[in-house]
Amino acid sequence: MFNKLKQIKDLREKAKHIQSTLAQEMVEETHRGITIQMDGNQSVKSIRIEDSLLQDKTSLEANLADAINNTIKKVQKKMAMKLQQMGDLDLPGLS
Repeated sequence: MFNKLKQIKDLREKAKHIQSTLAQEMVEETHRGITIQMDGNQSVKSIRIEDSLLQDKTSLEANLADAINNTIKKVQKKMAMKLQQMGDLDLPGLS
């Protein structure tokens, strides 16, 4: 039983390390005049919108949704590659 508790503790420490490592990674994506900056934990850090887009609310909303979705996909790909580079994580249930 104590061995299982140690494994859980080690896994939590590993997860915290991974989360802090990923949080340091930044991704920036520009889509139709909207630039989104997001960290590796998929937290939006900044959004920049070209002034010309402020005239058409419907178009702005659609482009903003697309920009966010594209940025999330880019972050996920980058984080998957980063996790592979970090090496064997030995996470139960994932191998």
